[in-house]
Amino acid sequence: MAFGKKNQAEIKEEDTKIWVCSSEDCNCWMRDNFRTNNEKKCPMCGNPMEEENKVLQVVENNSLYYKSQS
Repeated sequence: MAFGKKNQAEIKEEDTKIWVCSSEDCNCWMRDNFRTNNEKKCPMCGNPMEEENKVLQVVENNSLYYKSQS
């Protein structure tokens, strides 16, 4: 019996478009491909959201709503 490290899949990361709340009191952000509408308001506090880019792990959004918006 051998105990060793399991081969783990490589975590893919890429530059991802995100939306960040402009309020200093709120730390809400979301991936662009997970937005449910085109409103650019924070879902937590209602302040405007600003577009930014961040290197994140690749996560696919397979929801039917997102596919119909693309």
